[in-house]
Amino acid sequence: MKFSAILCGCGAMSKGWLRAIASNPLLADSITIVGLVDLNRETAEKLAAEFGLDGAVIGSDLSDVITATKADLVFDIVIPAARYDVVSTALKAGCHVLSEKPMAASLAEGAALVNLAAETGRIHAVIQNRRFISGVRCLRRFVDSGAIGDLTGIHCDFFLAPHFGGFREEMDNVLLLDMAIHTFDAARYVADRKPLAVYCVERNPKGSWYRHGASANAIFEFSDDIVFTYRGSWCAEGERTSWESQWRLVGSKGMLTWDGEESFKATVAGEEPGLLHGSVAVNVPGPEHDEETHGHASVIADFIAAIGTGKQPETVNSDNIRSLAMVFGAIESAKTGRRVEISA
Repeated sequence: MKFSAILCGCGAMSKGWLRAIASNPLLADSITIVGLVDLNRETAEKLAAEFGLDGAVIGSDLSDVITATKADLVFDIVIPAARYDVVSTALKAGCHVLSEKPMAASLAEGAALVNLAAETGRIHAVIQNRRFISGVRCLRRFVDSGAIGDLTGIHCDFFLAPHFGGFREEMDNVLLLDMAIHTFDAARYVADRKPLAVYCVERNPKGSWYRHGASANAIFEFSDDIVFTYRGSWCAEGERTSWESQWRLVGSKGMLTWDGEESFKATVAGEEPGLLHGSVAVNVPGPEHDEETHGHASVIADFIAAIGTGKQPETVNSDNIRSLAMVFGAIESAKTGRRVEISA
């Protein structure tokens, strides 16, 4: 199938989307960018020139560009505060929508978009690209194999110090809302369980160059008595972790650690006598499906396939709202100092 698409939001993030489409022959052949929307026309024009989108209609009003192009899809890459207006406009105009994360600026807006997608019969999905990487797919496959028994805990550390400049350094809850959602969503995927409650402590540490919330420590309760803990900071100078966090999965029979990059180590209980029984190494197989490990390109391909088949994409809004609920539950807990139940 061939699809015409509008890219709404032409800042730096949009380049990653366009490169992902160009890198995948199937996507490059099936998607044509027919429109570019940005409040700053010059930004859209520069993007069109860089990527050879000479025929694209350029405008600042999404509704007008949809009318002019009769596009099938809208790729939503705007800031979270503008997401609801962009997605709702596109869905009401009959377009399927793939959004940047988070899927909404509030849980109420997220729920409204879930309802609107159902009402319009259109797909709205979220580009949670971090779950579509080799390492996270390996974690899920390993857990499903039962090699370490029943999963009981997921523990993630995230410590980096990026100096972005721009909007992130002025955001509220910057770590939880802009970055931790990747690890939260990946942990929910790996566990394959529903998030039930959270207790979170959020701080903006001394020396932080962010205005608010550059560090967070959260404990999540998942169904089936699985606990997920997250320790993170976006202003932690020194030796960093991976952007994908460092992971430890604990099961009833053993553990798996992943450095967030290339190193996996899995062990189960040994048979040594005495206080500690030692451990025995277990092989960690690679991902089962390579096509699911290419980040943005894999999410976009899943979205396109869903439109053609009628099957829900993995990151459809009605599922992804659970990851959004984890974020806003953590933010509420941090504000109130109380354990917060997650209802989505």
